[in-house]
Amino acid sequence: MGGWHRFVDRFPEIVQLLLTGAVTTVVVTVGGFAVSVLLGLLFGTFKTSRSRALRAVAHVYVEVFRSVPVLTQLFIIYFGLASVGIRLPPVPAAVVGFGLNGGAYLTEVFRAGIEAVNRGQSEAALAIGMTRLMALRIIVMPQAVRVVLPALANFAIGLLKESSLASAVAAPELSFNAGMLVRQTYLSTQIYVCVAIVYLAMSLPLSSASRALERHVARGKRA
Repeated sequence: MGGWHRFVDRFPEIVQLLLTGAVTTVVVTVGGFAVSVLLGLLFGTFKTSRSRALRAVAHVYVEVFRSVPVLTQLFIIYFGLASVGIRLPPVPAAVVGFGLNGGAYLTEVFRAGIEAVNRGQSEAALAIGMTRLMALRIIVMPQAVRVVLPALANFAIGLLKESSLASAVAAPELSFNAGMLVRQTYLSTQIYVCVAIVYLAMSLPLSSASRALERHVARGKRA
């Protein structure tokens, strides 16, 4: 019971440090998600392009970044680039690493979304004088995004939990701060229970949003 007494005594300090780490976790998650979506949109469009060169570029990107573990990519970005004079702080390095890795997965998500839109709509847009880029931006992409919204929400939940890997490059996120507290206090059980609660508090709203989006898309398809 002595451990719990020490935990209660240090509770305000522990909570403050964990919540500070949670803020960094949210920053890494939001940043990584934004980069992933941008890259997924870009390379997903390349994947459906008529240009063989663009399709080849997208294919290489997807295969490389999906085949290498994200932790390895984080090490390369943080430690590898530093060895050639490019030094990124831990949080930006984590955002870039998760963004590049996530973009490879979202490329296939957006490709599937674009291909789910009836091709006749693109052909009709071209027939009334739109360029291919205009047809993609005005006709195809809004419908494709609607299709992939539930997948994007699920990806965000996974990214939130995966962001704990950023502790490997010293990003002061939730797991990194928890490990530091454990080394200082030896209250591993108590601290990691708190970490689990904080992750739940962040993940559950995202899960609810994901289910709501799935219902919304399902209603839209039936309409």
